[in-house]
Amino acid sequence: MDITIESDAGTTAPSGGCAGGTCTCGKGDPATPVLDVRALPASVRHAAIHGALGAVPVDGAIVLAAPHDPLPLLAELEAQQPGAFGIAYDERGPETWLVRLTRQR
Repeated sequence: MDITIESDAGTTAPSGGCAGGTCTCGKGDPATPVLDVRALPASVRHAAIHGALGAVPVDGAIVLAAPHDPLPLLAELEAQQPGAFGIAYDERGPETWLVRLTRQR
């Protein structure tokens, strides 16, 4: 299984870094990576997202591209790490939700 993280600056790489490619979302800050989980099986999405969020530094952010409003994930995240992430929607469907998660602490 391959997870792709894309940067709004037009770089893409398997999770863990940036190295060439093209981002197609066109949203957000060039320094903010986009974690597109739409192609991942639903059974592993949350684990992949939690893994990526663990690498986000304080005041850093990641944009989650999801196939539906990720309310269950956001509730899970808040239950596990209360107040750790600020949440802002960059796009709300109908086919793609882009949610910016910014580490607060």
